[in-house]
Amino acid sequence: MYGEHPKFGGDWIAETVRTVYETVSEKSGEIRRVNINCAPLDVEGFRKLHEVGIGTYQCFQETYHSQTYAELHPRGHKKHFLWRLHAMHRAMEAGIDDVGMGALLGLYDYRFDIIALLAHAAELEKRFGVGPHTLSFPRLEPALNSDIAFNPPYPISDTQFKRLVAVLRLAVPFTGLILSTRENKEMRRELLDIGVSQLSAGSRTYPGAYSDPNFDRPEVQQFCVGDNRNLDEVIQEIVQHGYTPSWCTACYREGRTGEEFMKLAKNGFIQNFCRPNALLTFNEYLQDYASEATRDVGHKLIQDEVEKGSGTCQKNLEDRLSRIEQGERDLYL
Repeated sequence: MYGEHPKFGGDWIAETVRTVYETVSEKSGEIRRVNINCAPLDVEGFRKLHEVGIGTYQCFQETYHSQTYAELHPRGHKKHFLWRLHAMHRAMEAGIDDVGMGALLGLYDYRFDIIALLAHAAELEKRFGVGPHTLSFPRLEPALNSDIAFNPPYPISDTQFKRLVAVLRLAVPFTGLILSTRENKEMRRELLDIGVSQLSAGSRTYPGAYSDPNFDRPEVQQFCVGDNRNLDEVIQEIVQHGYTPSWCTACYREGRTGEEFMKLAKNGFIQNFCRPNALLTFNEYLQDYASEATRDVGHKLIQDEVEKGSGTCQKNLEDRLSRIEQGERDLYL
């Protein structure tokens, strides 16, 4: 995630992406897919990001209600509503075919913003043959020196929030729905059953937050975090809840992105890749980073899933799982 500053143009961001891809630590410590959240760029700027191999470009419209947007963004580059609205068009023109969109709920009527978000997705699919790879729908949470964050003009109840997640899942069943740590663990657990497919964990929301694991400055965070659990705790609960955690980046590296990905996703065929690749990446996590408790429940889940399968694909999966346990990494179908 990058701030909006003259320094953070396409060249600088591209250089940081190259650095991330080149950096490898012990065990399986490498970033295989870099997703970028930054202020809207021009086509040339987006092209530079595409050339260094970014995964998904993500940018939130905040609110699709132009009058409210203008009132909340009176100055600076961000005041240009249409420039931000057409960011995904420029990204796709530059060759980036995986994009993530969203709205900050609570600034205006959530029903308007959710319908507008879906209309935006439909427009991209009509024009470019593919809609968004992911959608995000964070609720406005208290933030330092922000009166509107403490008193949202259009607050959303938990019941309304659950309903809108269900609507999004039904409207775009092939699109990832991302839930941040703004929500508490009880809400996050419930929304997994309703339709959320991706969760953040161990989030810190202030500048420089990840440079020192022992450095904590909650007084300057971007928003109040509702779920403070670390990654391992979240993973363990996901498994106990009956789901398989996945760090898969196979589609991205095999060219199954954008329109090609959607062809496989819309008819459900992609699950033939998702299931085994989820188990393979999960096994990597268990071998290298998991706590003993998470490793125990994780190995049981993998064993149960393996016993359900059959055929050539299943044999390939079992072979790769065994190779990971022997020390190999980054195996996928």
